[in-house]
Amino acid sequence: MVKWFWQRRDSGRKLQLKSRDDIGGANRVDFEELAPDITTFLGQAAYLQLGFFETLSELIQSTPELAQKESLSRAAGAALTKHEALVAVIRQRGDDPTALMLPFREPLDAFRRETHGVRPQETMLSVHIIAGMLDDFYLALSASYGETGDRVASILQADDDRQAIVDIIAGTIQSDLEWKSLLAMWGRRLVGDTLLIARAALRPMAVGSVDEQKVEPVFTELMAAHSRRMDAMGLAA
Repeated sequence: MVKWFWQRRDSGRKLQLKSRDDIGGANRVDFEELAPDITTFLGQAAYLQLGFFETLSELIQSTPELAQKESLSRAAGAALTKHEALVAVIRQRGDDPTALMLPFREPLDAFRRETHGVRPQETMLSVHIIAGMLDDFYLALSASYGETGDRVASILQADDDRQAIVDIIAGTIQSDLEWKSLLAMWGRRLVGDTLLIARAALRPMAVGSVDEQKVEPVFTELMAAHSRRMDAMGLAA
């Protein structure tokens, strides 16, 4: 079994995910010892949203049903809106968005390829699960960056318009129950790959020395939210 959490001596702090309903000036998550520098954080977050947009755009092309195309276009539009908002934050800081995103193009594109399903329904599930988990993770990280982090949190908490994907997957399962076990297994596979991406986002100097008792609650809440997403589609996490 993979061990996701590492060890360091106790300093009395606890980490917890920031609620999607709580984005005020108070930063409840203290990720400062683990969080990457702000340019890395912004570059990764912006490129992830661009990747979600690209995958959803590909799904629109390969999906024959017009109603599903329209639903997927809304989700793609929401991802693009988040990407553009993050790019605006980068530019307002005086940085070059392309330069900040470029170091993450190769590893994140490889990640997207590895989590691209053989069937459109698998890829839809990939987007919904991965985007949900990483939006939550970057929302937790955002509390380490002051006012800029609060702006990023507001962007990540915007409507993702992925409910239509949930409906499409639920409808697929109802039409043929063999999909249920297939998609449930696919969803479980996605978790490990996504947690590796989250782990890689942490400051490299801290990896291997982080107190398990501080990091574990964050990943536990990520998994709890993942279970709720799977349950909403009629799938076992």
